Amino acid sequence: MKIFVLLVAFVFLFSCKDSQKPSYATKKVTSITSDEITTSSQDHLGKKLMQTNCYVCHSVTATEENRIAPPMIAIKKRYLMGNTTKQEFINSLQNFIKNPTEENAKMYGAVKRFGLMPKQAFPKETIKQIADYMFDYDIEKPEWFEDHYNEEHGNSRGMQNGNGKQNGKRKKQQGNVIKNQSYSERGLNYALSTKAELGKNLMSKIQKEGTLAALKFCNVKAYPLTDSMSVVHNAIIKRVSDKPRNPKNIANSKEKAYINIFKDDAALNKESNPIVVESAENVKFYYPIKTNSMCLQCHGKPSSDIKPVTLAEIKKLYPTDLAVGYEENQVRGIWSISFNK
Repeated sequence: MKIFVLLVAFVFLFSCKDSQKPSYATKKVTSITSDEITTSSQDHLGKKLMQTNCYVCHSVTATEENRIAPPMIAIKKRYLMGNTTKQEFINSLQNFIKNPTEENAKMYGAVKRFGLMPKQAFPKETIKQIADYMFDYDIEKPEWFEDHYNEEHGNSRGMQNGNGKQNGKRKKQQGNVIKNQSYSERGLNYALSTKAELGKNLMSKIQKEGTLAALKFCNVKAYPLTDSMSVVHNAIIKRVSDKPRNPKNIANSKEKAYINIFKDDAALNKESNPIVVESAENVKFYYPIKTNSMCLQCHGKPSSDIKPVTLAEIKKLYPTDLAVGYEENQVRGIWSISFNK
C-alpha cells in the first residue's frame, strides 16, 4: 500500500561542520510561548503546527503529478461539505487521525491513490489547534488546485486570471515576511523548508521503489540536499542526534542538553517550542525531530520492527549505527541551525 504520510525520521542525520560558537555567557535563550500567539492568521499557533506536522506530505508546492498526499486545502473542503459546525469539523479530524481506517475515511479517492494515513501519536491539542486554524482562516493552495478541484466537482469558474503574476507577487511577499520574522520563526522556516525538500524526494523514492531504495537514497542524497538548503538560506543547517546513524552527526554536549529537554516534552506528550540562543552576531536554533509509526521500519526495534533485509542494509551502509530501538513519538534528534542576525 502506498504511504500517505512522510517518514520524517527516515531521513538520516547528516550534519555540516560546526561554526565557532560564542561564549555561552553572551547568549540569550528564548522560545516561542503561548503568550506570543495572537488571533491573526499569520501568528495562529495552528498555522505553525500545520506547517511543522503536515506540509511535507500535504505540500503546497508539489505539482499535481508529484504529490504524495492531498493538500490541506483539499482536506478542508472535503470536511466542510454540508452544514458543518466548527466543533464537528474538529471532531471529524480528531477521530480520523486517532483511528485512520477506511471506515473512518471521508476522502475515498485519496485513500485509493495514496493509501491510508498511518496512525500518528499527535497530541490531541495539536490537532485541535490545526483544525481550528483550518476552519477559521484561508489556507494556502497549490497552483494547480483550483483547476483540479473545479474539474473534479464540475465547477466552471476556473482559476483567476493573472495567476502567474499573483504567484510572483506571493513569492515576493513571502520573502519580505521571512525578513520580518522573529528568530524563532526564521529558524523554524529554515527547518521546515529543508524538511520539505528532503521529504518530497524521499517519499517519492519510498512510494516508487520501497524502503531499501529510500535507505540508499538517504545515504547518497540527503546530505547534499541539506547542504544545498544551507546555501539557499545562508545558514548552517544540521540534523544531529545523541544516537546517530552516521558518527559524523553526533550531537555536541550543548545539543545533547537540548535533546534531553525535548525528550522530556515528548514523554509528557507535549508540543515542543523551538529553542533560540542569541549571541551578539548570530542565532542558534534548535527543534526536535520525532519518530512516528512508519519511522520504526528503519529506526524501531531490530527484533520486531525492522525487517532483516533492511537491517542488513543498514549495517552495511552504517557499520556503527546507533539509531535503532525507538518507539513512536520519541525524539531521535534535533535540527541545529545557525544564522547571522
